[in-house]
Amino acid sequence: MKILITAFEPFNQEKVNPALEAVRQLDPTLVKADLIKLEVPTAFYQAIGRVEAVIQAEQPDIVVAIGQAGGRYGITPERVAINLDDALIKDNLGQQPIDQPIRKDGPAAYFSTLPIKAIVHQLRAAGIPASVSNSAGTFVCNHLMYGILDILTKSYPESRGGFIHVPYIPEQVVQKSNQPSMALDDITRGLVIALNTIIHYQTDLNLVGGTIA
Repeated sequence: MKILITAFEPFNQEKVNPALEAVRQLDPTLVKADLIKLEVPTAFYQAIGRVEAVIQAEQPDIVVAIGQAGGRYGITPERVAINLDDALIKDNLGQQPIDQPIRKDGPAAYFSTLPIKAIVHQLRAAGIPASVSNSAGTFVCNHLMYGILDILTKSYPESRGGFIHVPYIPEQVVQKSNQPSMALDDITRGLVIALNTIIHYQTDLNLVGGTIA
């Protein structure tokens, strides 16, 4: 089995991106599959272009994109990506699409094909805060998740894919007020657990993962 795991470069004037730092630190020998790591630009169209090229070259069984979600308390597998770019800030190339479809001929949304509830269950069992997220936002993270699932659905239907957000690490919140963070080692350990859970579970667990609002 082959897994492609991607992570974004720092953005929005941050010096680090915990997603990238955790993926770099991740020990491939702890994952029960061949692991391909890929750094991607925090740029709308360039990110999916780079990932698509690697998917075509490597044809992985699983594609997992990792991104930063500042303000979240835990690791959050994403349930759905919507066909919309609506950028609150500019990406690293100065692009700021507003109310633009990601794929003009694409469906309104794609659901993750990863076992997101099993991931949350296993993370919590290991003492790592985690929950299902029902919105990947409308920035580059959502753009990449939608793009990955569009590619897999149309060209590699036997492969699975999705997106996982991780919190800030402590060094990022020193000058921020009331922002949660998670130790980099815990994020990295959580990604190992998540990847091995994805390998183990072909179908998701039937657990509550929704929210009231």
